[in-house]
Amino acid sequence: MSILHKSLDPNFNKMLTRFLSFDERLEQVIQSAINALLEAQHSDGHWLFELEADATISSEYVLMVHYLGELPNSILEEKIGVYLRRIQGKHGGWPLFHDGDFDMSASVKAYFALKMIGDPLDAPHMKHARDAILAHGGAAKSNVFTRILLALYGILDWRAVPIMPVEIMLLPSWFPFHLSKISYWARTVIVPLLVLQVYQPRARNPRGIGIDEIFIGLPSDVDSISKAAHQSQGWFSFFSTIDTLLRKFDPYFPKKLRQNAINAAVRFVEERLNGEEGLGAIFLAMVNSVLMYDVLGYPPEHPHRAIARKSIDKLLVIHDDEAYCQPCLSPVWDTALTAHALLETGESHAIEHAAKGLDWLLPLQILDTRGDWVSRRANVRPGGWAFQFSNPHYPDVDDTAVVAMAMDRVEKLQVRNHYRNAIDRACEWVIGMQSHNGGWGAFEAENTYLYLNNIPFSDHGSLLDPPTVDVSARCLSMLAQLSSTPQRRAAALRAKCYLLANQEDDGSWYGRWGINYIYGTWSTLSGLHAAGIKMDALAICRAAHWLRSTQNSDGSWGEDGDSYKINYHGHEPSTGTVSQTAWALLGLMAAGCEHDEAVKRGIEYLLNTQNNKGLWDEALFTATGFPRVFYLRYHGYCKFFPLWALARYRNLSKSTTAINSANPCS
Repeated sequence: MSILHKSLDPNFNKMLTRFLSFDERLEQVIQSAINALLEAQHSDGHWLFELEADATISSEYVLMVHYLGELPNSILEEKIGVYLRRIQGKHGGWPLFHDGDFDMSASVKAYFALKMIGDPLDAPHMKHARDAILAHGGAAKSNVFTRILLALYGILDWRAVPIMPVEIMLLPSWFPFHLSKISYWARTVIVPLLVLQVYQPRARNPRGIGIDEIFIGLPSDVDSISKAAHQSQGWFSFFSTIDTLLRKFDPYFPKKLRQNAINAAVRFVEERLNGEEGLGAIFLAMVNSVLMYDVLGYPPEHPHRAIARKSIDKLLVIHDDEAYCQPCLSPVWDTALTAHALLETGESHAIEHAAKGLDWLLPLQILDTRGDWVSRRANVRPGGWAFQFSNPHYPDVDDTAVVAMAMDRVEKLQVRNHYRNAIDRACEWVIGMQSHNGGWGAFEAENTYLYLNNIPFSDHGSLLDPPTVDVSARCLSMLAQLSSTPQRRAAALRAKCYLLANQEDDGSWYGRWGINYIYGTWSTLSGLHAAGIKMDALAICRAAHWLRSTQNSDGSWGEDGDSYKINYHGHEPSTGTVSQTAWALLGLMAAGCEHDEAVKRGIEYLLNTQNNKGLWDEALFTATGFPRVFYLRYHGYCKFFPLWALARYRNLSKSTTAINSANPCS
């Protein structure tokens, strides 16, 4: 072992790296990253990193506490206040992602939360926020979910919120709007909300805080919501007319029918309450379930309400100086991806720890619960993994493919048969979830009722879970990696055709769950490479050319949430991040470009940006909840993806010592 490995002073180690050759530096960085990731592993084998959203989640947590009239934890509130003040944008408001543009809804919620916490109106940051909100048209420009929050506080009239009758619970499946026709996240958020819309409760709000000062005119005058940019004028007008009619006839709905619908909503929530992990294991659904129980008169100590409330506090991240609330937890995703990065290194101790993580995942496979996905796939057996610790009604296709591939890799490396039944069952479920066009959605099959994104409630444009290239590419990778059967080959062929048909004109692929075209292009190149597409195929060459053309001058790659804008016309240079750089490198290497100069410069960027703890730092958001509406920062992405890319590069460098004259990137 070298003196570099023996030294206990990371600063001394970093200084010594200047005297190492490129290969020695690469090896040292890889070893440091392995050690750091092993230290981050929990004793039972799993990894869990923070998952951060914008200001809205933490703000809504504060406002929920005051809505319920709970005695607030002043220390926690102050820490959340520190966090909200820190992430305030230079423009005065709050963005949807780090360094992003002003967003009205995030700004209104953050301002409201800080005022609730006790920040004085004349504080500079509050005045700056107020001026920014008013300059952008005032709080009346907020989206549907913010309007619902303000209606619950009595700030807006309920007529400012699109009506959603609770009788939706009783509609037949053939009806144009049915719960099975929307995504799981929309379903779990909407069902308890339907009950809230019946009773239209008022927040307790013990401090009597209002925000009239950030409206232009009277809040009570705010009327129905306007058409969103993604919505068709014709469809929106049609659904707005229906909204008007429903609002007119709502008081005349039969009381018995309404009560039956309320009972159906309550049963839906209780069947999916999911213990301490909460309804849908996502923040907004969990909050709405608590508010539903509250309006129905369930006392705080009632088992259903109590556990629903407890699930929300499990999302809190509390540091010494600040705190925030996560939108959900990501242990399955973090564990599976970390395992892949460690497996890529080929180091025996890394493989052992990866296997320990997969052993932790094994009993989390959902084998008995027939979740909501059965509405389109009634004859498919369960076999997936959820994203969170537990979410049996909503397994995740993407997670399932990634877990199955990691388990298969361990079996091949350790020559054992420990996971084979789990892998086969997972593959069976994934194939069963393939949509007719050859692609996969994240949680649903055939969830393509696109007209529903035009209803007034769907101003966010993310009511559905249609097939996407990134999830589909991961499924193709899994099918190509596993032992071949006629069923798997047929599913893979359909997936390959789907991916090739969805390549963008510039050679990239759209990334639904990661920002954005870098993520989609890496995912698809990996899938096509695994499926045996030749490296000199036109689609591969075009994608490799696009990746090379988008590299920054410092060797990095970067892309921000603005790449999802409706009038997007091509890549716009953005500050580089280590996770996006790793994706681009993995994509280029999948395209056979490991000897390309762009790859060498990207590797240098990762080598130069490793921190003293052996990992990497990244403040920018590189993941997507809902395009143009909700973005995510996986704190683990900057920890395991760079290691994965560096180890892949080292492996390829060892296997080929000279530049291939047939290199498609040459």
